[in-house]
This record gives sequence, C-alpha cells and structure tokens, in this order.
Amino acid sequence: MILDRVLALHKAYEDGLAAATRALGCRGMSTNIRPDVTLASRLFDALREKTFDGVGVTREAYGRGEEIAHALVRAEAEKLGLEIKVDYAGNMYMTLPGSDRTLSQIILGSHLDSVPQGGNYDGAAGVICGMAVVAGMKQAGFAPKRDVTVMAIRAEEGGAWFNGFPGSRGALGSFPPANLAILRPDTGLSLEHHMRELGFDPEALRTGKKVLGPENVHAYLELHIEQGPVLDAEQIPVGLVTALPGNRRVRVGKVIGEWNHSGATPRAYRHDAALALAEFAHRLDLFWGELEAQGVPSVVTFCTIATTDQAGFGKVPGEIGFSLDVRAPEPATLDRIYAEIHRLVAEIEASRGVKFELSSGQESKPTPMDAGMREALRQSAEGLGIGYKVMPSGGGHDAAAFAQAGIPSAMVFVRNQNGSHTPLEAMRIEDFAEASTVIADWAMKASS
Repeated sequence: MILDRVLALHKAYEDGLAAATRALGCRGMSTNIRPDVTLASRLFDALREKTFDGVGVTREAYGRGEEIAHALVRAEAEKLGLEIKVDYAGNMYMTLPGSDRTLSQIILGSHLDSVPQGGNYDGAAGVICGMAVVAGMKQAGFAPKRDVTVMAIRAEEGGAWFNGFPGSRGALGSFPPANLAILRPDTGLSLEHHMRELGFDPEALRTGKKVLGPENVHAYLELHIEQGPVLDAEQIPVGLVTALPGNRRVRVGKVIGEWNHSGATPRAYRHDAALALAEFAHRLDLFWGELEAQGVPSVVTFCTIATTDQAGFGKVPGEIGFSLDVRAPEPATLDRIYAEIHRLVAEIEASRGVKFELSSGQESKPTPMDAGMREALRQSAEGLGIGYKVMPSGGGHDAAAFAQAGIPSAMVFVRNQNGSHTPLEAMRIEDFAEASTVIADWAMKASS
C-alpha cells in the first residue's frame, strides 16, 4: 500500500514538471538566468531509481547509497565542465569559476544522505538546486565575478547514522573528535572505520583541520524541503528561514512512584508514575499552547514513553520512562519552557508523591540566519512575483554549522507534502522551480 502511494506521488511529480517549465517560461525575470529544471528532474529520477530500497530511498552516510548519489551528481558536474574537488571528509565541491579567483566563493549546498526508507528530496533537493542554478548560469552565458560552488555535504542525518555533522563541521574544522567512535547502527562499525574504508581522512577531523571559513566563503545558502506542513497548509511555495532552533533535551527521563496492586490500592494511597507523567505532559502541552497563542514559536515533544519490564496488568505503575525534546529559535523561549517544566515537576511531585529524574540532558543553541541575505532573498522573491513566508526552521541543518563558523548563511524552504523522513515526501517540481528561481536571482546578484 505504501509502495503504491509512493509510485502515485512520483507520477504526480512527473506531471508537475511540464507545469513548472510553463510557469518559468511565462514569468518575467530581471535576468535571463533560469535554473535548469529539466536537469533537476533527471537527477531526482536517477537518485530515486538508483537508491530505491523497495519502500523509500536509503542513502547511508559513508555507505553505498550516499556513494551512488555523489557519483551521479559528479557525473553531471563533469558534463557541465565544473571544477571538482573532494576534501578529506568526503565533501564534494563543484565550482563554476569566477573571473576573480582571489574573491571568496558562494556555496550552494546541502547533503545527499537520507534516513533509512526515507524520501527522495530531504537534502538532495539542495544539492540539485545548486546544480540547476549553475547550469542555468552557463546556459545564459553568465560569467560570475566570484566562484559559485555547489557543495555535496556528507552525513547530515545524524539521527540515522552519525551525530555531529561530520561533513559540514569536518570541512569547517569544528567536528567533535569523540564522535569518530560513533557506530553506524546498520553495520556496528565506527564513523572512523567507514571514512577510512572510502579513502577519506578521519585524522583531519580529529585534529580540527579545515578547508572552509569566513576567509574563503562569502556566503552559504541551502535549499531544503520544509519538514513540516506550514507552507502547504498556507499554500505558499517558498519559505525564508529566520533561524535554526536550539534544543534542550531530556534523553532519559524517569518518574518513580510506587508499585502496588491495582485492585487493592485506593486512589488516595497511590503513587502512580504513569498518571504523574500524563499530568505533566498534559499541563506542559497547555503551556505550549499559551506560547503559540502569543505568537512565540516553539515545539515540545514527548518522543518516547514506556513502563519498565516490571509493569504488567493488575499493577499500579511504579516507574515510567520518557524522553523530551524542546526546541525554539530563541534562547529566552527555551528558558521559559524549562522554568515551566521545573515548576510543574515540583507541583506534581508534591501532589502525587512521586519523584522525577530529568537526566542525560543535551543542549544546542539557536542559530539565526543572516538577516542581510534573507532580505536580499526577499527582494528577489518580490521582484519575481513568487510567494514566500518568513519563518523559523523546526529542524537542524548544515547551515547552522556554517553560521556558527562566522560565515553569512541562509536557508530557503520549498513547500513539501506528507512530511519528511518518509517515502511519502512529495515536493512538487513546480515549487522546487520557484524556490530555485529565487536562489538563481540571488546568486547572480551576489556573485556579480
């Protein structure tokens, strides 16, 4: 059933190609540079065909699927006559040379790995957008003053393969060396092993060697499918991202109560861990709703909830575990939510006679995108008559690593149906074309 729906969505995507081409053909542009949507369509089709796993696509980081994707994109770059380099982390740089090679480059990039049985567009759309834009520049006879580089980044999908952004942070010299020991779930072998197996150099990541920084990158821009439903629900094709979220996570939380007989223990004598957690989740959700009503963006997710092996029918739950993921684009919002968490925990502990353990915390800071780049993108969208929404990102991306390294960075979302990290991803090619057209206009101006 899932396969049938995936194939149906793919047919809809193919049908949309003609509409996208017509849309671009009839819209007036401030330049004659148009992204090569036909090239993009061909690459999307080839990626799907070569990495289809029977349900979705699987492009393992530092594995077979990611290698196939890099080879396909490299072959296209060779046809375009781009300069091609690969760094010690396996990132690939495909460059349209500028007339002044002393100037710092513009990078259009994203990743080519996917989650297992994922969708065809998450990550890959950003790389293919870069290829389509550069191809459009060549077709228009446009000669940039500074280099325009398409970067195919390794291993972004940390939740599926390796944490720490080994591709982007490896290139920027900011990868946490301890993460080289992380094991890939499907093989049980380390990141270091998989890098060496493909001929790359994990020692360069360990020592903080870098090939990119503010000194040689003028700007980094990443197109990505929106991973939520907002653009589709509001019928807007393009999102201009304000910030990537910070998060504070409880990886291993517990509520400890008291095991008792479910029939023989009256309510007043119970210390029910499950009900304590249910109350906590409900009241925290109400607080999240209050923030939402105030126009304060954030997300609160209880990712896992489970009783222990001691639980069973006929018992009052004496212990329950959970994990909690809180994200927001502003540090002050994270502070507000965690102040509420601690207040609720204290009240529920006192009223229900339980104990909360909020252990194994994890934290990352919100990362704002460059306001000047966003304004330039907004002007391009306005000038082209393309609808857009200014919005925060709900997920983390390679753009955060570039911004944190001091490189002006921006993200453009493209409308996407059916979520992300699923074979049902259904980005329409006409929406991809609109977002890529905005980026082409921006890149032409920024590289002149």
